[in-house]
Amino acid sequence: MSRRRTLGPKKKIALLVGAATVAGGGAFVMAATSNAAQSPQTAAESTVCQGLATALGNNQRFIEDQRANPDAQSAARITNREAVVAQIKVQQEASGCVVGESAQGSQATQPAQGGQENGQQGGGQQATPPAQPPQSAPADNAGAGNAGGGTASGQQVCNGSTVTLSGEAGAPAASSNQFPVGTKLKVTNLDNNKSTTVEVTSVSGSCALLNNAAFEQVREPGKFLIRRALIEKVG
Repeated sequence: MSRRRTLGPKKKIALLVGAATVAGGGAFVMAATSNAAQSPQTAAESTVCQGLATALGNNQRFIEDQRANPDAQSAARITNREAVVAQIKVQQEASGCVVGESAQGSQATQPAQGGQENGQQGGGQQATPPAQPPQSAPADNAGAGNAGGGTASGQQVCNGSTVTLSGEAGAPAASSNQFPVGTKLKVTNLDNNKSTTVEVTSVSGSCALLNNAAFEQVREPGKFLIRRALIEKVG
């Protein structure tokens, strides 16, 4: 005759505690895996993060240049750009990017036609490059998707440049380290055929840097960097 063994209350409690511990360990592993999957992305992993890192780098370089070569307006410019830097870091966090990652690459090297490249050297302190023969915008871009830019075309400049935003508010405008205040530049995003013509209103650490309003006129949704840009001096 077989005897049925029953578990006492203490053994039942021990088994329940052990099961809960195993389940809790599994939940911990799942949570850790989930957190790892949501780790911040670098500029190399995300186009959005690259655009924000480039914008941050441009503003940081501008601040460095102003501190190295100050004038009567440098203090005000630096204060303004430090606020822009803080806002870009907020955008980096909101976009799941590494906060504070900086890439001073608005003049990032890209394949150039005819074996020539026109990049920035020396952290933004660069002499104006040799004048280039006027070149008109490609025919398929003329008048297509223009935002405040009309169909004006002029001398192509800043060959090989990417374009990003400064983070500054206000009416559409640009800043540049190559063109004086008052110069008019037409910027065309060749990926969506949108263009805008803006006036240079301040100095920056890149050939052509658009403020928020101007960048919004030519941007692709969710992107903070224009990789294929046509920049023309029209006035």
